[in-house]
Amino acid sequence: WLTADVHHTSAQHYQPSRAAFGDFEPFWEFVSGPLNAGAFPAVALDGTFGPERVFVKAPTASNVSPAGGHQYFGEVDIDGDSGVLTVRLREQDGTVLYTKRLQPGLVGQ
Repeated sequence: WLTADVHHTSAQHYQPSRAAFGDFEPFWEFVSGPLNAGAFPAVALDGTFGPERVFVKAPTASNVSPAGGHQYFGEVDIDGDSGVLTVRLREQDGTVLYTKRLQPGLVGQ
């Protein structure tokens, strides 16, 4: 899943063995934003789908001005030959903060 509008950047892995509800295949969620809006702290994740937050970058205060940093965006590439999907979470200046590569056909990686 690719999501935005939570005003920080993070990567979460969801796993049935950690979940309150376990009838699903493991999946990833990548969050990045905002661009030119106030940034907010990351909040605790709901345990329904067994999240593990593997990366997060967020301010500790609410509604941090864009002038104060914490402006993020994501980039997704799919290699045409191998089918590998690469997600990069970046800062406003393009610095890569987190990278995850997902192989096609490997559920739950």
